[in-house]
Amino acid sequence: MKTPVRRPALRPTLVAFAVLAAFGQAHGQSAESKPAEAAAEQTTRSLQASVTVGGAWASGDSADRAFFGQYNGLRDQSAYGLLDFDYRRSDSADGSSSGLAGTNLGLQTRELLLYWGRQGDWRFSADYGELVRREPYTVNTGLAGAGSTTPQVSYLTGGAGSGSDFEPQTKRRGVGLGFAKWFGSGLQFSANLKSENKEGSRIFGIGMNCPSTVAVSCGPTTTANTGSAVLLLPEPIDSNHSQAELRLNYAGERLRLSGGYYGSFYSNSNGTLTPGIPGSLNNPLGSPLPLSNGLAAILANPVALPPDNHAQTLDLTGNYTFAPSTRGNFKLAYSQARQDQDFAGTGLAGAPAGVTNLDGEVNTTLAQVGLVSRPIARLTLLAEGRYEDRNDKTPIALYNTEGAATWTNRDYSLQRTRGKLQATYQFAGAYLGTVGVDYESIERADFTPTSAALGVSALRQDTDETTWRIQLRRRLTESFSGEIRFSSSDRDGSNWLRPTAGGGVTEVADASTFPSTAIFSPTLADRRRDQLKVQANWQPTDALMLVVSAAGGKDDYSMPSDYALRDSKVRLFTVDATYALSDAWNVNGFASHGTQQLNQARPAGAILAFDNTNTTFGVGATGRLSEAIEVGGSLAYVSDNNEYAQTLDPLANPSSGALLAATGGLPDIKFQQTELRLYGRYALASNQALRLDAIYQQTKYDDWAYEYGGVPFTYGDNTTVGLDQNQSVVYIGVSYIYSWR
Repeated sequence: MKTPVRRPALRPTLVAFAVLAAFGQAHGQSAESKPAEAAAEQTTRSLQASVTVGGAWASGDSADRAFFGQYNGLRDQSAYGLLDFDYRRSDSADGSSSGLAGTNLGLQTRELLLYWGRQGDWRFSADYGELVRREPYTVNTGLAGAGSTTPQVSYLTGGAGSGSDFEPQTKRRGVGLGFAKWFGSGLQFSANLKSENKEGSRIFGIGMNCPSTVAVSCGPTTTANTGSAVLLLPEPIDSNHSQAELRLNYAGERLRLSGGYYGSFYSNSNGTLTPGIPGSLNNPLGSPLPLSNGLAAILANPVALPPDNHAQTLDLTGNYTFAPSTRGNFKLAYSQARQDQDFAGTGLAGAPAGVTNLDGEVNTTLAQVGLVSRPIARLTLLAEGRYEDRNDKTPIALYNTEGAATWTNRDYSLQRTRGKLQATYQFAGAYLGTVGVDYESIERADFTPTSAALGVSALRQDTDETTWRIQLRRRLTESFSGEIRFSSSDRDGSNWLRPTAGGGVTEVADASTFPSTAIFSPTLADRRRDQLKVQANWQPTDALMLVVSAAGGKDDYSMPSDYALRDSKVRLFTVDATYALSDAWNVNGFASHGTQQLNQARPAGAILAFDNTNTTFGVGATGRLSEAIEVGGSLAYVSDNNEYAQTLDPLANPSSGALLAATGGLPDIKFQQTELRLYGRYALASNQALRLDAIYQQTKYDDWAYEYGGVPFTYGDNTTVGLDQNQSVVYIGVSYIYSWR
């Protein structure tokens, strides 16, 4: 069980002071009212309010709290303030209600909510929230202007760790407005608006290894020059995302309709990231060398950041009751997504002649219809069909040029058709049986002949998948209920399409003509998927409840070669228990163990068996020591381990074999976290209480991608990224709660 933890707030805002003043005034007026008036108000009006004030302390520094304080604002300081309030008022005579609540005031995670309305007539709401996400990693760098659009890379001559620390973070500030109006019992209009600003930076970077198919003129690494580099360049973030939704709902005796509009508008103040590059960077062995011919110019190219875009959708959904035993439903929707920000305005050059922006446009039409009927008392039938047409109307232009080779962008239009048939029969007793079949077909547009497909040996235009399902359920009777579900699906498709030199593809009727080293995308390959789930709910007594479940699945891929993803497996076992020791004490516990495995191979490279194991468990208890004292606590543990068992393809070169023998391959990535939470509440009076919260969290994280054996990852300019692999935090919070009604 997880007990709630009061998040701290350092400074009460002016809004909070005004609210507290209003609370006091309302309380005072109530006390001075005449007895008869007070009795009348008590029958029609209700008031509930509370204020929480306190302080908290957290141990360690920001490195110790890298994970603990990643989202809750408890990263930088040791002492914090606690301030929350909640005010609710209602009048049963006219159905009106209003409220104002604030949490984490004065902290970076503050939230405010206001609502006001009259039941069945109208409702208004407004909210404000902030959230700060801190990177758990610490960057040590000589980069000037980190987090800006024009960072200047500076080589750290003092070696790794000789720079200054930089901690990327992003801050969100969002406001929302909501309004609803009822016109009689069958018609309602609602409107919701949201807008969020996001500022800060996050870990990002660029890299280049010369020469390559897209930069053949760039010189390779030699004893005199370095021809490769990986640089950390934090992505600068300064964007706004606004959303609007309008809906009109109708509810009749048989017909229900809902029509609406949704709009999403994204605006980014940063168009490109343009770094300054020094003349020398480390070679792969960590020695500084001058950059090879052309490498500096490639690294200094502007990097496009997420462009402005907007999308809008109109939809109409509804259902109609033909008879008490038959009901139909439908949905129609049309959406348009556009991205037409000018290249020059964002700092990007080199666009095709006459092209000023992508002019991207994707229009999607959706139609869905379903029918549910009960022809006889024990049998329920369901049929559903869904059609989606995604029309990519983005103009084709010549965006990629390298020497004599030229390519355009692609048309990503497709049509997706889905169907579903299902029958459920109620057997004698409490058993329900279900059988069903699902079908999905994807027809992709013809491959654009002036475009090129790189990185794979083949594509596929059409894929089809059929899934069979069977399920047996036992409804809760006396002390036991449960279900077992099994599904099996097969996916295949049209002939493979082989990329041709100079662009375009050619259909291959005989897949055996592909070379043995060909690579095929697993999302397009033939696949057999089997899944099984069993769940049981057992309640032998009123005090004990036990839920046990087990699920597993396997994917087998069939491709013209043995390379890329071959198969994958997933298994999950969970148990959840609750036991009431008495009217005053309750204990609960949970445990889960899951594994995910996949096997893949690369021509002349590694044969990788990836194995992820996740184990969690926890126990908790709540109870009362007396009428005035309530206590509780929980202990939770999570372990996530990623193993990378490696062997080599027979075509691999001897140096790869020597490297694997010397290193043993990739090490494991391990994450372990133990957390103990305790709380106690002491009632000073019927409307006053003291609360104590205590947390101990220990985290161990070993990620070789950024740090291994205590050595952080080092970039070409000696910038490093690392974190404290063993973190422990103690949090103690004390708060005073005053409430009245």
